[in-house]
Amino acid sequence: MKVDDRFEHYINEARQAFSGWDFSYITGSGRMQLQLLPWSLGSILIPYIRCAKSLLDMGTGGGEFLSTLQPFPKITYATEGYPPNVPVARRKLEPLGVQVVYVEDDEKLPLPDRLFDVVMNQHESYAPSEIRRILADQGVFITQQVGGTDCYQINDLFGVPLNAEFAHWNLDYAASELRNHGFNVTFAREDYPVQRFYDVGALIYYLTAIPWQVPDFTVDRYRDELNHIHEWIQLQGYFEVRQHRFIMIASL
Repeated sequence: MKVDDRFEHYINEARQAFSGWDFSYITGSGRMQLQLLPWSLGSILIPYIRCAKSLLDMGTGGGEFLSTLQPFPKITYATEGYPPNVPVARRKLEPLGVQVVYVEDDEKLPLPDRLFDVVMNQHESYAPSEIRRILADQGVFITQQVGGTDCYQINDLFGVPLNAEFAHWNLDYAASELRNHGFNVTFAREDYPVQRFYDVGALIYYLTAIPWQVPDFTVDRYRDELNHIHEWIQLQGYFEVRQHRFIMIASL
């Protein structure tokens, strides 16, 4: 099948810098769209944050989400484990009074015992034992997670299996794990919202930004598969996959 000029155009268009955790290059233009979840993490968090004296945001990325939840408690920290994101987060958050801490090991957070009234976590790994250690008495842990079957249709089309290490990661497993560490899970929901790509360049940009979906991804390696998706989009208008998300509120 002949690759048309639009395919090459989208490949070239995808060569854009990615910083922090900001997908606005493809979401702001509508090139990638996400179905709404049946909950809002921000709306859930705000009442807890307003009543807290101390707050931790785990895996802050570039601080994009946390910065929308101002005003913060007097003691507010953010952690980030991806080195290129750390200076991005510091530039955004430190002027707002947030201390940004680089973290290498979920099992050894460089944070004091029982410091935080609220620990928030959006799509970041965690160790329940460490969450329990750093939470203050009657503290609350609020996390939205990416489940183990996230966007599996991409992997199917690329002939790449999902990461077996996370295949078990779903609401039932995560909630049970927290309960086994002494938490009371007071709210839990799971959903599989639609995610659509309206051109193959948006998909390339996305896969380049999240290398764990297809770990060896390059355009040259998967050119035939990308061209197949491109032709599919020309016929159908979009390439659709299913996300996997779940949310929990847990307290001590």
